[in-house]
Amino acid sequence: MQNTCIQFLRKCLLLLGLVLFTTMAAQAQVQQYIAKYKPIVAQLSEEYGIPVSVVTAISIIESGAGKSRNCRLLNNHFGITGKNNLKKTKGIRSKFKQYATAEDSFKDFYKMVAKKKYYPKLKGNVNYKPWLDAMAKAGYSTQPEVWKKLMTNAIKKYKLDAATK
Repeated sequence: MQNTCIQFLRKCLLLLGLVLFTTMAAQAQVQQYIAKYKPIVAQLSEEYGIPVSVVTAISIIESGAGKSRNCRLLNNHFGITGKNNLKKTKGIRSKFKQYATAEDSFKDFYKMVAKKKYYPKLKGNVNYKPWLDAMAKAGYSTQPEVWKKLMTNAIKKYKLDAATK
């Protein structure tokens, strides 16, 4: 009986260690993604008046912190639909737009947001909440409340709004 309990505890500790290691590795991956794209996001956010926190959170979620198929194959960090050449080059069908570089994907996203009706009213506002509300209301996601919660959680978890406080 005692050996069974010890074996069970060892397995539990091993599993807990594995979960913690995996979580820490994922956290490190996201932090690397944030650091890698911080310069371009900061530059474009300054230019367009859209908070860094909003764009960074969206790109983290939409691209799986750079690990999603669309991000890897298409340089598409935002799930933007459009033309690509995957069918010709890899025999893969995709409705998502292909970009030459990650920077092009970020630029296209900023341009897309700048065309929205809510943009002029919010331009320059560093508070992420009205941006998320406006984007959700404008139909950025098919599940606006879930989307807003995901974005807010990412902003808080990775302290993306720390620079604006």
